Amino acid sequence: MPGKLVVITGPSGVGKSTIDREVVRRTGAEFSVSATTRSPRPGEVDGREYRFVDRPTFEAMIERGDLLEWADVFGELYGTPAAPVRRAIADGRTILLEIDIQGGLQVAEKMPEATFVLIVPPSDEELARRLLGRASEDDATARRRLAKAREEIRIAKESGVYNHVVVNDDLERATDEVERVVRRDDTPTES
Repeated sequence: MPGKLVVITGPSGVGKSTIDREVVRRTGAEFSVSATTRSPRPGEVDGREYRFVDRPTFEAMIERGDLLEWADVFGELYGTPAAPVRRAIADGRTILLEIDIQGGLQVAEKMPEATFVLIVPPSDEELARRLLGRASEDDATARRRLAKAREEIRIAKESGVYNHVVVNDDLERATDEVERVVRRDDTPTES
């Protein structure tokens, strides 16, 4: 029986990484390993955190269509190699891909059969509280992040790609809901 790809997206501050780590622990699903042009940080291992490649190699991957999605983030390229994901699915494994909303829309063009999960905050007020309450950012940066998060949610909802929307109003309930989506054997319905 083939596995599946579950694309999990949501704006910054919504809790998707916390949910995803717990869902992987509970289900045995695996995270996809992205490729990047940035240098490894201390303790990072090639093939575990990322596939570290040089810029010409990454650009060749783009040209050949080897990536399910990719983005330029502050001058460094990040993307999801398609071949390992497709092999894992053919081998019956479930792969989780935690990416931003634009990346999710790119994946939908290449693998519309994937399951797409959008994690959202319970309200705009809660999103603002979570993002503006981060002590690690100055006010202007937090406000830009909030404006971007609002726009991402709007785009995702209007796209029709995300066949599951999970409101993270309670972390345990949201995690349970994503776990149920990951464990399902059915293929998603087209939106």
